[in-house]
Amino acid sequence: MSEATINLASRDEALLLFGNRDQFLREVRDALGVRLIGRGDSIHVRGTEEQIEQTERVVSQLRQLVRDQGQLSAEDVRTVLAVVLQGGDRVGLQSDNRADGSRYLRPRTDGQARYVHAMRENDLTFCIGPAGTGKTFLAVGMAVSMLRQGAVKKIVLVRPAVEAGERLGYLPGDIVAKVNPYLRPLFDALNDMMEHEQVKRYMDNDIIEIVPLAYMRGRTLNQALIILDEGQNTTIPQMKMFLTRLGEGSRMVVTGDPSQSDLDGGQRSGLNDAVARLRGFQDIGVVEFTPKDIVRHPLVEQIVRAYEAPSRVHREGERT
Repeated sequence: MSEATINLASRDEALLLFGNRDQFLREVRDALGVRLIGRGDSIHVRGTEEQIEQTERVVSQLRQLVRDQGQLSAEDVRTVLAVVLQGGDRVGLQSDNRADGSRYLRPRTDGQARYVHAMRENDLTFCIGPAGTGKTFLAVGMAVSMLRQGAVKKIVLVRPAVEAGERLGYLPGDIVAKVNPYLRPLFDALNDMMEHEQVKRYMDNDIIEIVPLAYMRGRTLNQALIILDEGQNTTIPQMKMFLTRLGEGSRMVVTGDPSQSDLDGGQRSGLNDAVARLRGFQDIGVVEFTPKDIVRHPLVEQIVRAYEAPSRVHREGERT
């Protein structure tokens, strides 16, 4: 048997992590089969090396949730335990002509695994975080998986046509040509998971739709998985309009990076507003990624952290 001590930031953080009368500690202990003792601002762990590693992962994720939400729920604890014990929930992407199910998207971080779990368990999931964390890619993967399993009958991929201060009227060509640059990332994600001809066939048969947000008004979508990408670029009325398109047997996923809003100055992001209003509601999941969840080139994490930190140029400017 091995032993380890997990030091926490403060007594207040410990109280949130332990739960009322240590209920969260007991749940972790029973699920992982370890001995846990919470004292002050630390947790003493005794178990096998694997059990201690799992406990450290669970506590790390729960601490991140406390930082994001300011609190923990029993559902949060159960979700994190499920993610750690399952070793990352896989998203099946087997093609129509393969029965072995050998192709999968496996979450590469604990945050991504929580995201996949949230999409499986909730009718509406919000995922926010920096570039390169797989927000869109995993959502499209889940949509393809559910379509092939027959859990939904169609996929609807949506994006607001607002970027870098431009509007559709500034772009050349007809409406198809105008919206294509905005929807290109969704095409790219689909084509990474399905053969190009199959994507085209599904789109021709209206099984897959890729549309600008403005085209969603007045619709009710049943038996569909609907993904809104770049949700930070929606206004509050636009987000309300989108969320109320949810029909019978459908699920929604909303992704975005609040730090990359291209809305005109003074407009509050519909994504931030929706997360604040709806967090904690039944059947609604909220997953927040950090730079640790970035799975692109290693430089991307360094770039994101550099932009989150106080600017070196700004600090040098203050000294002059």
